Amino acid sequence: MNTEMQINYPLIIEEHEGLLIREGNPNYSIPNRLEVSKFGTFAESKRAPIHRWFQYPAGFSYRAVEYILDLHNITTDHLVYDPFTGTGTTNVVCKGRKIKSIGVEAHPFVQKVAQVKTTWDLDLRSLQEFKESFLLNLNFSALSASINLETVPELVRKCFSDKNLRGLLNIREEIGKIKDENFRNLFSLALTCALRRSSSAATGWPYISPKKKIFEKDGLKCFTEQINEMVQDLSAIPEEARLVSSNIIKGDARSSPLADESLDLSFTSPPYLNNYDYADRTRLEVYFNGLASTWSEITDTIREKLIISATTQIRRGSYNEDNLISDQLGTASKRVANVLRNKILELKKLRGEKGGKKSYDLLVAGYFNDMTLALLDNYRVLKPGSCFVLILGDSAPYGVYIPVDEMLGEIGLGVGFKDYSIYKLRERGNKWRANPQRHHVLLRESILTLRK
Repeated sequence: MNTEMQINYPLIIEEHEGLLIREGNPNYSIPNRLEVSKFGTFAESKRAPIHRWFQYPAGFSYRAVEYILDLHNITTDHLVYDPFTGTGTTNVVCKGRKIKSIGVEAHPFVQKVAQVKTTWDLDLRSLQEFKESFLLNLNFSALSASINLETVPELVRKCFSDKNLRGLLNIREEIGKIKDENFRNLFSLALTCALRRSSSAATGWPYISPKKKIFEKDGLKCFTEQINEMVQDLSAIPEEARLVSSNIIKGDARSSPLADESLDLSFTSPPYLNNYDYADRTRLEVYFNGLASTWSEITDTIREKLIISATTQIRRGSYNEDNLISDQLGTASKRVANVLRNKILELKKLRGEKGGKKSYDLLVAGYFNDMTLALLDNYRVLKPGSCFVLILGDSAPYGVYIPVDEMLGEIGLGVGFKDYSIYKLRERGNKWRANPQRHHVLLRESILTLRK
């Protein structure tokens, strides 16, 4: 299979002032190389209305969604799907273009964020009046001195001074009294977004460092700025886009509840095979909102519901190490299954030699087993002739190179897709080259397109 740029991507015939022009439509410009390289990052979304509400590091650029929608000629007559919807980047873009969409997300907190970001059918005059009244009452309300801070998870306590934490908890208490569910959810998200901005600890993504102290900001001020920005963004949405359907489902991309052959495009950026613990990265927000209070609770309520992408999800005793490749994967592609078996054996050997003894062997097996199920489910729900498009990265745990895009492309052929193409967006890993503890394998981020 030729994995260079193929028919799924536009034929470039001309470059003009940094913009590449697509054949057949001189008014349509696709991003230049510099812009394309940012597709897999959240950098551009940090400044865009609605997208900026929750600064999620595992997200991707809203411009990537716009590009793919245009590339596949998706209009208001179509239905778009994101099986790993995250905080709803795909769905927000679709809704803004009056395109119906569905998202599935297994992380309950992240799913809730996406749900709030795509709820636009609000009475804006009532919202503005309520916001002003709510903020005025907060300014005059007393801090909840009765709150026993010892009941608050330790990680949260370490991120704020007692005074600031009490103020944030007081806001949370007042938000809980809001009767209108959509208003309550919007204000709750605004408070959640203010947590890292107001913290006295270093809380930059992806890690929280309570021992590293920074200048603490007033929680009420940060919340006020956040809710003002959110209401401002909602006020700028065109009226015709407010009622467009965007259904965000708490579910599993490996076995979605969607009907067979019902979707016109599936576009997503799934978890990367890079040992990123998506459950751990949102601990501050999950703890503060009472969704869990311990590491074990996060494991039970969140971590075990996600596809395997981190060694923290691995419990070695629960695996049959003599048969790590699933039947579905083995049936889809014997070649990929055999290559993976060799990689897994190599990683198992290296695990015994490395100090950290990370279970990368089981991680690789679990990741591809889970992604095979996601490919099978997406093939089932897509209409004939439509595409499953993924932004993803390859991997090299312990320096063992895993060409994720190529392997998933081959597995995709095995589950029924007609063909696939890979387009490299950027190289990854250069910033770690000076670190002697890391491998020096040059990695890439790509767009994988599978056509049914």
